[in-house]
Amino acid sequence: MKKIIITLNGENNEFDTESGQLSVSKFAEIRNLKGFFAIELNLKIINKEDYDSTFIKEGDSVEVVGFAGGG
Repeated sequence: MKKIIITLNGENNEFDTESGQLSVSKFAEIRNLKGFFAIELNLKIINKEDYDSTFIKEGDSVEVVGFAGGG
């Protein structure tokens, strides 16, 4: 296993990876993200259809935003 450190919502976090990078879909699975959410990688919103082909690497910045209904 290879560890990477990324900035997640403004805080450093460490993740175990096989190859030194982590697909956005695997990241969402590890973080147990469900429902309505968006993932921003290095200031770019990632489309859900690109989660399998987009990779998070050492030093990247990730923001996760959840959406809630209400009124």
